[in-house]
Amino acid sequence: MSILADVARIAGVSKSTASRALSGRGYVSDDTRRRVEDAAAELGYVVSSTAASLVTGRTRNVGVVIPYINRWYFAEVLEGIEAALIRAGYDLTLYRLSTDRDLRRRVFDYFLVRKRVDAVISVAIDLSPHEVQMLQALGKPLVGIGGRIDGIPSLSIDDVETARLATEHLLSLGHRRIMHVGGDQNEQMDFRVHSQRYTGFAQALRDAGATVDDDFREADFSIEGGYTVGLAVLGDPRTRPTAVFAGCDEIAIGIMVAARQLGISIPGELSIIGIDGHPLAEMFGLTTLAQQPGAQGARAVELLLSQLEHADAAPPDEHLLLPTALTVRTSTAARRDQSA
Repeated sequence: MSILADVARIAGVSKSTASRALSGRGYVSDDTRRRVEDAAAELGYVVSSTAASLVTGRTRNVGVVIPYINRWYFAEVLEGIEAALIRAGYDLTLYRLSTDRDLRRRVFDYFLVRKRVDAVISVAIDLSPHEVQMLQALGKPLVGIGGRIDGIPSLSIDDVETARLATEHLLSLGHRRIMHVGGDQNEQMDFRVHSQRYTGFAQALRDAGATVDDDFREADFSIEGGYTVGLAVLGDPRTRPTAVFAGCDEIAIGIMVAARQLGISIPGELSIIGIDGHPLAEMFGLTTLAQQPGAQGARAVELLLSQLEHADAAPPDEHLLLPTALTVRTSTAARRDQSA
């Protein structure tokens, strides 16, 4: 196996710079890192992860805790995290948490504490003060995605304001009989995303003087969930809404499929808006509030790497509110009969 000195010579850098570039310990420019990595690949030089860990005290491995891996939003966040970590030379260990308290305790008290991870990213999981303090005491930086977590940097969209904007879009088109189809209000995810989106929806209706008694239906966050609720809600023309704000794009797409099966024209008889920016939204002509989950994952990695580079500094207790972008397509239009 070629020695490190040969890698440094070919890359045109010092041996210490080559070592930093390959080990991740200390700063080198992206251009220098690429040259060193190319030289190492040319010579077949591979850094021993075990040896590097002994020298640096780091494993270059990040633990990610997440409640779902088979839902679009979470898969996109995870892809953004993974791509950013790979670019930075880090591995990823994934832990899926369920609602089982014993399983959660085992993940935090055993796997994240005793296993060799340098840092932790929490996706849509509200870490308790005990969990935060326990990991920080072991020198493991943390970043949260999905809502504010006291004591660590975190990021999310503003679910209340995003829902308000979606509803205001429908109101601006003359709709007053609007329904929100979203997650079960009694079975909340962490950070109470379902209730926050309903709150924003209800606030927009109240401010416009357009509140109605029958304004909510719960649905599973899936195309199938939206389809099932769509068939139930849209079947009777005397009671169906003229517009629907869906809690996610997948619900919205399911409702659109149900509407077309029932012969209801979109947007002529029914306007629909969602939240997410799902890849299928463009194909279905769905108006949506895009939140770019992959970019959220990449931004979380940036915050985490900054903490790792400044290990002696206190972690910034900040929460970043990320913007959403209203993308208007053909699923929303002005209400034809402005009296309804």
